[in-house]
This record gives sequence, structure tokens and C-alpha cells, in this order.
Amino acid sequence: MKYYIISGEASGDLHGSNLIKQLNQLDAEANIRCWGGDMMQAAGATLVKHYRELAFMGFAEVIKNLPTILKNISFCKEDITNFTPDVLVLIDYPGFNLRIAEWGKLQGYKIVYYISPQVWAWKANRVKKMRLCIDKMLVILPFEKDYFKNVWNWDVEYVGHPLVEVIENYKSNYKEPVVNSTRPIVALLPGSRKQEIEKKLPVMLAVSKSFPQYQFVVAKAPGQEDNFYEPFLSPYNNVSAVSNDTYGLLMQSNAALVTSGTATLETALFAIPEVVCYKGSNISYQIGKRLIKIKFISLVNLIMDKLVVKELIQDEMNVENLVIELTQLLESETRQQQLKADYAELKAILSEEGNASAKAAKSIYNFLLPQ
Repeated sequence: MKYYIISGEASGDLHGSNLIKQLNQLDAEANIRCWGGDMMQAAGATLVKHYRELAFMGFAEVIKNLPTILKNISFCKEDITNFTPDVLVLIDYPGFNLRIAEWGKLQGYKIVYYISPQVWAWKANRVKKMRLCIDKMLVILPFEKDYFKNVWNWDVEYVGHPLVEVIENYKSNYKEPVVNSTRPIVALLPGSRKQEIEKKLPVMLAVSKSFPQYQFVVAKAPGQEDNFYEPFLSPYNNVSAVSNDTYGLLMQSNAALVTSGTATLETALFAIPEVVCYKGSNISYQIGKRLIKIKFISLVNLIMDKLVVKELIQDEMNVENLVIELTQLLESETRQQQLKADYAELKAILSEEGNASAKAAKSIYNFLLPQ
């Protein structure tokens, strides 16, 4: 069968690659075309566009790049039409993918959405349209199944979180350190998009001056060139970087400063004490603050429904606060033990369904079989 898969971010590339591997195991005749990244391409799909061409963050940035976004949508529709897939598989990336879902449904394509847009946080009115144009919704957060059923009377399928098996596989195959340092390590995960890196990385790096006994290591995003980071890193003596091996860095780290998003959950599943950081453009933050209706910004805290990891948002994300929080993570044994217990509970919750990628692939494949 022919599958057209669309993801627009680094995390979508990761989950899409594992989905593709599982689809290829189930379907010997699978022909997969995708928007994504290097990992999806390596898994066996034909890559149409790389996510680094699609990553625009925040309200102001989206408006600024609207002509490019509209051009990409138009090109995508044309490419789908020429490919004539049996199914469109849309991975997160809602601003783009929901437009494709609506159009695709009108064209008669089967639509599967894997990793739901976070409509429980904001833009809940999207669900009305989603129900009309999505044939099968596969969710990865345990509370989402109840949310869609209780609030919207929509039966969706919970497949578990794909990061659990990704990280366990990495740990089991881990061989040697990626960072050569005699000092203990603090990981800096500033995000994958240029706009968010430019906002957060300078603040994170300034923290290193208060911890000369530690080596601070920046995880470079796979979609960014090395020379983009050089001006940020060059003024510091106890700072280095790794490329394309964030997991290897986390394996060696004592603590981490992490941009809000999937990375907060990855860090927790590696059992690394972390501070969650968010800082955006002022206009994007002010608009978002009025629209987003959730207690926490970190997936760790949302899943656990309590404050497990500290969140420093916008003006609170400053050098002074980061130094305070990082000191506690590195020096308080009580704090470390509590985090260890909470992280273990989090992993247990997300592991209940088994291998999420395999379950998602099986659900998609069975959905396409004649009934």
C-alpha cells in the first residue's frame, strides 16, 4: 500500500521513522513518501521536504513567513495528488497538517492522525473540524483518550508513548561516552528552531559562569548548521557542544536545562534532573498566555498532573533563577530522590500499552485492509 506521511519537526521525524520501520515490517509492499527529516528517510521513506524548511515558531514568525507556508501547502497538495496514496498519516504539526487533513478528506483520502494536536491546551474549537476530517486518531498521552471521549464524545485510540521504547533501545545499545570531560556535565537543550535557540541559549550559557567546576554541553539541533552556534559558544571556557547525539549527552549528564516540549519528557525518561525553560518573543508570549489554558507547560508535569519539574517561563527564565534551581538539582539529595521516584512513576504510566510505534503501525495497516 501507499502511505503519505507528514511531520514538520525533529520529534515528528523521530516518531515517524519508527512508525515507518514498523509499517515496512507489516506491509512488504509499503511505498512511503514523506515530509520529515533524515531519520524518516533513513527508515526507508522517500523524503519530499525536510522539516528545517517548515519550522516557524510563534504567532509573529508564522505571519512573517505566511507566503512560504502557503506555498508549501499548495506544493504538498499537488504532490499528494500525483502520488495517490491509500492513506495520509499526519504526525502532530497541526497548523499545517489540519489544513491537509481537511483538504484530503474532501479529495476522498483516508486520514489518520498520529500524535494529536494539543487541543486540550488551546484551540479546542479545532476538534469540531477534526472529527469531520480525521478517520482515525491515535493519541500518545494517557489523559487524551478521556479528554476526547468525555468532552467531545469522540472515541480515539491510545497507543502509548513512542519515546519509551526509543529511549530504552538507545540505553541498551549505548557503548561509549560522546563527551570527553573530566568534569561533571550539565546538558543544555535549547530547542531545534533558530528563533527559540536565539532566545534561550544565551541565558542558559550565562549560567555556566556560576558553575566553573562543571562542563556545560549544548545539544545542537540536527536541523541547524554548526556555524550558527559558534557566536553563542565562543565566549565561554567551560562550554562545549555535541551534534546529533542528545541522548548520548543525557546519558552522561548530572542535570539539564531544557526547552519546553518533547525534550522535557525525553530528559525525564533518562532520569536526569531538569529545569524546564521557555522564552519567546514578547508578542507571541502575550498572545499565547491569553489563549493557552493549562496548568503546566511541561509534558512531565501535565502527565503526572503535578509540579514534578520546575518551569521557568518568559521573564522568570533568567540567569539568577536558573542558578538557584540548578544548584538545588545538583546539591539536594532530597530533591534528587523525589525526582527519581516521580520519573519512575511517569515511565510506568507511559509504558502500559507496550510498543507504541508497533501498535500505531498495526492500527493503521489494519484500518486499510478490506473490512
